[in-house]
Parts: sequence; structure tokens; C-alpha cells
Amino acid sequence: MRDRYDLGGRRALVTGASSGVGEAVARQLAGAGARVVIAARRADRLAALAGEIGAIARPADVSTPQACVELIAAAVEQLGGLDILVNNAGAHHRGNFADQDAAHLATMVDVNLRAPVVLSSAALPHLRTAPRAAIVNVGSVAGRMPVPGSATYSATKAGLRTLTYALAEECRGTNVGVSVVSPGPIATDFILADIDAVTDLTFSQPMSTPQQIAALVLDCIADGRVERTRPASTRIMTTLGSLFPALPRVLRPALAAKGRRAKARYRRND
Repeated sequence: MRDRYDLGGRRALVTGASSGVGEAVARQLAGAGARVVIAARRADRLAALAGEIGAIARPADVSTPQACVELIAAAVEQLGGLDILVNNAGAHHRGNFADQDAAHLATMVDVNLRAPVVLSSAALPHLRTAPRAAIVNVGSVAGRMPVPGSATYSATKAGLRTLTYALAEECRGTNVGVSVVSPGPIATDFILADIDAVTDLTFSQPMSTPQQIAALVLDCIADGRVERTRPASTRIMTTLGSLFPALPRVLRPALAAKGRRAKARYRRND
């Protein structure tokens, strides 16, 4: 990893780092020489990962603004400053909007959108003092083209994407790059732990690995590109869908059928 990126001495905070994409990002950052604070709710998994990659574990629940402010302060204190913030923590309660519990809706807003807003706000004064700094938000293609059955999740990821683009403009010409990685489905427990709860539409798209998405995060840290999306076919489809809103409705039956076939393959492989 050091051959591709030289992050020696740079100081990073990664949220949602106990598994999946967050864990992969933490591993790749540490492998590139960065000093890393990893945050998530599962203290036992954090401690194990920290011991393995030489990171600092900071158990935290970012669903409240005060916890976000305290997390930034703790990371700055433990690292002596901050150069990189990766907002990866996410929550997704699936199902039609009308059937959702109000608390679940609020949790998605709190974790997926409010937390990155507050974390980024609290981090910016410290990032601005670094020679070269980056904020990378882990979004979703659901933020590029809304997914039925994931209305609030789509809304929060769209908000996160909009935040990224607006903040990137505000930081243009400064030492702080702001980016969003908008992946399609990823082969993690976030999706695979309960396949039947995930929409067929989701499974119609090619699956990425956490390591592939983590590599995109490091690419954004390296060059400051505002958005990266994987896979390319999904990027094209969601771009067309945003330009022509009727197109997803026309394509949805065929995509859902494709997704059902993919689900069947995953069940056979379990």
C-alpha cells in the first residue's frame, strides 16, 4: 500500500470502523502509514482491529451531536491533530416508508446525515491547520437515484452527497479536499446478513468488495476528486436516472427480475 500512497505521519479518523468498508478503510490507511483512530459502537471488535493494525480504538455512537463533537476532540487529542476524516458510519432500516417506525427513521437521519454534518463542522478548524487535509463521505448510489423501500436512507445519502458538493466548493482553493464515494451494493453483512429484507432492485447491480470501496476512499484522499462511484455500469444508470426520472420506473421490472435471480445465487452459496 505504501507504494501507491504515502500517508506516513498523517492523522485519520474513521467512523463505522468495526466491520465492512470502515474496517477496510482503516486497514488501508494504516497500511499506507497513517496514524488512525477508529470509532464505532462495538468496542470489542474495535479493540481487536486496533491491536491488529496499530490503531487507536474509540468506542462511540455518532447518533447524537455531542458524541460527534467529543469524538473529534478525542481524536485530535490522541493524534495531536487531524488530517483525514472518513465519515463511514451508516444505518439502514429497510421497508416501505409507511411501515417504518418513527425512531428508525430518525436514527437513519441522525447517523447517515446529521453525524457527518456535525463531525465535519467540528473537524474543519483542525483540518485547516494541516498541510493537506481531506474529508471523505461514504455515500451510496441510493443518493444518486432513490430506491423504493429505502426512502429515508436514499434521502439521507442524497443529502450527504449534496453536502459534499457544496462543502467542496466552499473549500475549493484551500488545503482541504472534500469527496464522496457512492458505491452500489457491497458484499458485507449490511446487505448479506438478511438478504430477504433487501430489495430485489439492489441485487440487480454488481456487488463490490469492502476493499474495492476502501481503495476509492484512498483515491479521494490522494487527489481530492469530488465523487467516485463503483461499478461503472451503476454510475451510468444512476446518472441517466437522475436526468430522466421516468427511466428507472420503466427499467424497474427487468432490474427486479435480475435481482431476484442474483438473490437465489447468493442463497445457494450460503
